[in-house]
Amino acid sequence: MDFKTFIKAVGTGPKGNRDLSLDESCEAITQILENRPTQAQIGAFLIAWRTKLESQDELKGAIKALKKFMKFKKVNDSIELGYNFDGRTKNPYLFPLYENILNEFFKKNNDVQRLNFVVSGDLLQPTKKGISTKDIFTNFDEGQYVRYFDRVEYLQELSSLTTLRHEFGLRTAFNTVEKLLNPGLSDYGVCGVFHKPYVFKYIDMFEEYFKDITIIRGNEGDIEVFKDSKFWQKKENDIVEVEFFLKDYGINYDRTFENLTLEENLNILRNYDDDILKLAKFNVALYLLFAKRVSSLDEAWQRLN
Repeated sequence: MDFKTFIKAVGTGPKGNRDLSLDESCEAITQILENRPTQAQIGAFLIAWRTKLESQDELKGAIKALKKFMKFKKVNDSIELGYNFDGRTKNPYLFPLYENILNEFFKKNNDVQRLNFVVSGDLLQPTKKGISTKDIFTNFDEGQYVRYFDRVEYLQELSSLTTLRHEFGLRTAFNTVEKLLNPGLSDYGVCGVFHKPYVFKYIDMFEEYFKDITIIRGNEGDIEVFKDSKFWQKKENDIVEVEFFLKDYGINYDRTFENLTLEENLNILRNYDDDILKLAKFNVALYLLFAKRVSSLDEAWQRLN
């Protein structure tokens, strides 16, 4: 199909716009990943599509297209930590600390099934000017429990759009669909959310690719928590909301940064204090719960400590 057909469908205006079918969306994204349209056509489509507001079928079609180009590498007994690709600026990444925490946990709890963490990254995507997971994991050796996936290697076609995405400097549908693509074929997944209406959207988009997924309201809409928050899971046909409070676990953390630098984040990870370690352990406790390694958050916290 001529790519101009897709631009016309989403960019004609309120009276003339229409949603693409799942197959049409898949075809449009496939053409983009194959670099068949011009750069101008790709930009026009992505911006118009975002302005129209993407339908669920359109987003599912985009995921279907992306997966056709991915190189998968199975990580057994794993949960994908679906970090945002647009980075963060207000609180540090904690995931390099998870390696030692998990190592100590499984030494003491050999009755619990092993759990590996899968972390993906790429160059920073629009619209923040912060730190990406790739900035962090390229400064640490991969361990036995925390596995790093670089998108340049498993989905180069999407990674190569980074420069174009920065040129028009706006969030696009890629920001929505890229965070939980499951390159490690994990059984479980978790991704973050800013706004509650996106909870159903994310569960509906990603649930077919996992045994179970969890949506959490973490720092800057990401998956790591630094304050009281909540998470959502689908139980049968209902979406269940669970709230938690850090003070119940002896955690009192009130630091924040205006524009966290990579050097500051690396220093925190290499010279962490008790507050940071407690936060890292609490996040691990959440992921153990999400991957059904424990029956409750209290159990996870007790076993970790």
